[in-house]
Amino acid sequence: MQILDGKALSQKIEQNVASEVTKLKKTTGRTPGLAVILVGNDPASAAYVGMKKKACDRVGFYSVTHEMPADISQEAIENTIKMMNNNPNIDGILVQLPLPPQIDTTKILELVDPAKDVDGFHPYNVGRLVTKLDGFVPCTPLGVMELLAEYNIDVKGKNCCVVGASNIVGKPMASLLLNADATVEITHIFTDDLKKHTLAADIILVGVGVINLIKEDMIKDGAIIIDIGINRAENGKLVGDVDYENVSKKCSYITPVPGGVGPMTIAMLLSNTLKAAKLNAQEVK
Repeated sequence: MQILDGKALSQKIEQNVASEVTKLKKTTGRTPGLAVILVGNDPASAAYVGMKKKACDRVGFYSVTHEMPADISQEAIENTIKMMNNNPNIDGILVQLPLPPQIDTTKILELVDPAKDVDGFHPYNVGRLVTKLDGFVPCTPLGVMELLAEYNIDVKGKNCCVVGASNIVGKPMASLLLNADATVEITHIFTDDLKKHTLAADIILVGVGVINLIKEDMIKDGAIIIDIGINRAENGKLVGDVDYENVSKKCSYITPVPGGVGPMTIAMLLSNTLKAAKLNAQEVK
């Protein structure tokens, strides 16, 4: 069994991004800018935003966080997004999800300029991903593909079982795998007999937020396990959706939690923001 080390790869990507930022500043005078909207005081969301801010600082981005109260109005968030869409110093806009129940999340995500949609959630970018055109791809599934590539794991022709069908992870993950010529199956909460599907898979990619959902008897020998889940166990430890201790004895590759997909998500956010900044620099010319 080999560990897919997302932390090490994310550091490598960060160094590359930092070097590209230095070049961009020299050639165009432009500093990539990322704006984040954080609504309410959810501790997990605040922690994620804090990590993103630190990562931006490390690579030399300009970043700003708009912190808003949980009872904020739809109009107030929309006005902030419109302001950032029109701000030439902002290349990427990130709306930290989930948003409070009074907010229409779909409307908010659709309002973000697709050229600044570094999270890849705008329907325009979703459509480009599905049709295999260049655009912004959601950071977590993109990070998974980078991690597989780093370890020379070719998904072409492989049976891949995606567990979870969210718009943020499951669906874009399936599209990326399909674009890379994998045979893809998506399972979800209504799937009958999950084990039957996972046992047939060469690669299992799971991100649903259920501790120990994938157990040793649900995978075949030598399967590749990508654990996208992140949960806090009763003892306070961060764990994924896979019974790591037992599954790791049977698989060929596995991502740890923490230190697997998580750091790659932030690395891809940096990468997407740099891409947006380069495109904006070209437009300014």
